[in-house]
Amino acid sequence: MIALTEIAFDGLTPIDGYGPGFFRVAGQVIHGPVLVTARSARQWGGAGDGAPLLALAGQIDVLLLGTGRTIAHPPADLRESLNAAGIGVETMDSATAARSYNVLLSEGRRIAAALLPVD
Repeated sequence: MIALTEIAFDGLTPIDGYGPGFFRVAGQVIHGPVLVTARSARQWGGAGDGAPLLALAGQIDVLLLGTGRTIAHPPADLRESLNAAGIGVETMDSATAARSYNVLLSEGRRIAAALLPVD
């Protein structure tokens, strides 16, 4: 028998789920792209909106960039700006990014997720 252990996020901000055009984060539904950190979640302007991501410099080590239903390359200037700010970028589809974010969050990692909706 395999025992599953429920993760307790103890005041942190987990990604609860997603659907066409929205994410449910810590019980709150957010439509469109979303930026999630350990302490907050908010709408995000998408790959052309690098300022809120760069503002996380010094607060996170890695940004999981969810590119929707499939993996897509982020704009080169965004990746270069984030790397220059000391933020590692891992690009993946949004479903994988959401799951990975929750696992890393539960481990106490300095992580954020910027996710495009799965339509």
